[in-house]
Amino acid sequence: MQYALIVRESSEDFARRADPVYRDGWIAYTQALLQAGIMTGGAGLTAPETGTVVRRKGEDHDVQDGPFPEMKEQLGGFYLIDVPNLDTALEWATRVPVSEQGSVEVRPGLQM
Repeated sequence: MQYALIVRESSEDFARRADPVYRDGWIAYTQALLQAGIMTGGAGLTAPETGTVVRRKGEDHDVQDGPFPEMKEQLGGFYLIDVPNLDTALEWATRVPVSEQGSVEVRPGLQM
């Protein structure tokens, strides 16, 4: 079954991405997923201020630069993994090198 490991990071975490020690933890985690043969996709995302938000306004759309949600965590990236069950997905989620300010949401893929 496919699961998304949705990684949310604090603004401090985004700033730490240039730190080789911080980055090496993410590289090692990604390598572990690949070596286990369970990673089917994923991507890291650039800092929230690089984003553009599109909202529907009736029949029109409103386009705004930058993030506007008022929250401590922003979407930092995601991994798609294919594992037998939720328990295995949760086991891998606990290994994500997210800081104490971040979080990892585990969500099953929609079966169409």
